[in-house]
Amino acid sequence: METINTDEPVTPAGRLFLQAEMNQIINCAIGVKNTLDIDAVKSEITTSIMLKQPRFSSLLIIDSHGREHWRRTQVNVDRHVIVRDEPVTNGDPSISQEDAVNDYIADLAVSSPLSTDKPLWEVHLLMAHNCLVLRLHHALGDGISLMSMFLTICRKADDPSQMPAIGGVGTSLASSGGQRRKWRTALWRALLVVWYTLVFVVEFLLRSLWLKDSRTALSGGAGVELWPRKLATAKFRLDDMKVVKRAVAEATINDVLFGVVSCGLSRYLDIRSPNALQDGIQMTGLSMVNLRPQPGLQDFSKLLDSKSGTRFGNQFGMLLLPVYYHKGGSDPLQFVRRAKAMIDKKKLSLEGLFSYKLGYFVMSCFGAKLAALLNYRIVCNTTFTISNVVGPREEITIIGNPVTYLRANTSSLPHAVTVHMVSYAGRADLQILVAKDIIPDPQLLARCFEAALLEMKEYAEAANTTRKEK
Repeated sequence: METINTDEPVTPAGRLFLQAEMNQIINCAIGVKNTLDIDAVKSEITTSIMLKQPRFSSLLIIDSHGREHWRRTQVNVDRHVIVRDEPVTNGDPSISQEDAVNDYIADLAVSSPLSTDKPLWEVHLLMAHNCLVLRLHHALGDGISLMSMFLTICRKADDPSQMPAIGGVGTSLASSGGQRRKWRTALWRALLVVWYTLVFVVEFLLRSLWLKDSRTALSGGAGVELWPRKLATAKFRLDDMKVVKRAVAEATINDVLFGVVSCGLSRYLDIRSPNALQDGIQMTGLSMVNLRPQPGLQDFSKLLDSKSGTRFGNQFGMLLLPVYYHKGGSDPLQFVRRAKAMIDKKKLSLEGLFSYKLGYFVMSCFGAKLAALLNYRIVCNTTFTISNVVGPREEITIIGNPVTYLRANTSSLPHAVTVHMVSYAGRADLQILVAKDIIPDPQLLARCFEAALLEMKEYAEAANTTRKEK
């Protein structure tokens, strides 16, 4: 491998993900309809825009001062494409295709770091399962950057000459009437921004020090990132989520997702530890929020344009998103209403931007070790990780092969449960990665999430029917 001696410093966020305490790899499973063509995959990678992005053709170099840099190199694609011809079922014929792939990724999540003698990415081809597993180090970029890049090598299934549409959805404030009312509204909003930012920033700082969630059957802690993992998939229809969304005034799909997670966790705890928890106990989720001007997926050409106000890589803040244990009631939509009320307050605050700036400050002034330690403590003091990446709305192909599903998760953290949702062509798959010695039955947890959404949908439809009859 020929090395080109031009070094680029790793960004502060990238350095965070290279520390031992926070070392993160994104594992993305892409199911396809037909048998994979190994030579076609290698050829597509060789000519793709991915290898024109410097970080994907660079080695990670640590200098004499301990600072990380990217150094350009010639990429040998054969070293990055790993072919598994045999089924990954370990000889057990009772294991389904989905469970086999999930078990394979769960093992990768805890025991397979990426080698630093080549750029930090791999493509695993599971030939017997018609599945590609992309392994990308989080130092290369966040979910928004990587999904936007991935779509550049895909095409619409109904029009192979076209790339999939980019789905960024903006928000706007409606006109509020006269100038005096506008002025009062703006002043009140500014006061709320200051108040919520102060409250949430104080909690964020306390979480990095000593404040932690109460113990439940879902709790992880320091060292749990090294424990063996299991992976399960909860499957949703976006139309079902939209029915629930319409039933709660001004709700979003993110509100519905968080309501489903809150309800599903409560259901699971009722099964695992009935009557053991006090109603209303807090379980805090840790989420990443995109700080780019445009929400959702990005135009990849703009990510590479330094003048566009956005950039490729990691550009996110962290939010603490609390949910509360509640026994099942007569109205499951209450979980969504509570989630929406909480998320609306978070949207008004500058917590995400503060966490980004704080991390940058600590990294610049005190070094990557302290920044990683503070982030590690935040993870140890919360209960779960959650993310949601919007995928293509229409069916797509990759290398001419129809894509059947898109799923993603990251390598293990001190959390005993992490959940990552990716939507694709009217469906949404939630990957649930758990420490199996703490949560031995992730399939049960997946069913709890699925049942929560269906119950919410049925309640919303029944309520709508009742209103029409009146």
